[in-house]
Amino acid sequence: MNSDKLKPFCLFIVGPTASGKTALSLELAEYLNAEIISADSRQIYRYMDIGTATPTEEELTRVKHYFINDLDPDEKFSAGEFGVEARKIIKEKIEAGKNIIVSGGSGLYIQAIRGMISDTLSSDESVRNAILIKGDKKGWLALFEELEKIDPEYAKSIDAQNPKRVCRALEIWEMTGKKPSTVFKEQDNKFPWKHVVIGLDPDRKLLYERIDRRVLEMIDGGLIDEVKALIDKGYSADLNALNTVGYKEIIAYLDGELDKETAISEIQKNTRRFAKRQMTWFRKYSPDHWITFNQEPNLSDIVEEAKKIIVACRP
Repeated sequence: MNSDKLKPFCLFIVGPTASGKTALSLELAEYLNAEIISADSRQIYRYMDIGTATPTEEELTRVKHYFINDLDPDEKFSAGEFGVEARKIIKEKIEAGKNIIVSGGSGLYIQAIRGMISDTLSSDESVRNAILIKGDKKGWLALFEELEKIDPEYAKSIDAQNPKRVCRALEIWEMTGKKPSTVFKEQDNKFPWKHVVIGLDPDRKLLYERIDRRVLEMIDGGLIDEVKALIDKGYSADLNALNTVGYKEIIAYLDGELDKETAISEIQKNTRRFAKRQMTWFRKYSPDHWITFNQEPNLSDIVEEAKKIIVACRP
């Protein structure tokens, strides 16, 4: 069936890091004559191409992308803001008769774009500041352990070392008296456009091998120099953008806290843990269809399987 005969829609391609989302998205974008929204919370920042596996210049030339290299690392940008802006793009494209692909592994960004996080969910500055002070005094691991007792389901889906997410979860608890997971489930899931969600689910052993290999490729590709350049530009290691896997370990290496081999090993380990959390989230908000594979696949096979799903499911 010719893809041009199908009504315009939104295709989500989700899955853990190193599962092959970028390559699949590019192929399907050309098949569908679609543009791509990156749902990656770090690719929106400039100067961080290697550590975030940002699409290459050639790939960005092949297909129009959104939310790539738009902000400096010290600029703030929330999941809620992303959801608002991304939904504007989806509305504009679909009303113009064009398909759009959302591709990424940030669960919170996917939630936001699908209307699973209210754009108007309030924030209380006094409550937030009290939690921030408590976190500085007791340590964020202690606050994460508090969150685990309050809402073990939600705690599994976030990074214990991400103060922003831990703080927001505890703020919601303090403000509403409800578990964050309950609050998110109660919010309207308002995504009015026709859509299909495809998840990539490689065998865990294969995924971990791909992650370990990708980290080595990033090191060979100049990740250390990329981090040095960020620090030389004056960006603080405490920024949310840099306090993430791949960057914080290299910063520790540059500060003499880790040797190079240990830093690489830590990036691999922490990326595997991150991928595990991603899959926990995606299984919770299960895609319409999974594409599974337990050995290194040919991209063409994955593309053909995805095309069959699109034709069978798309209205």
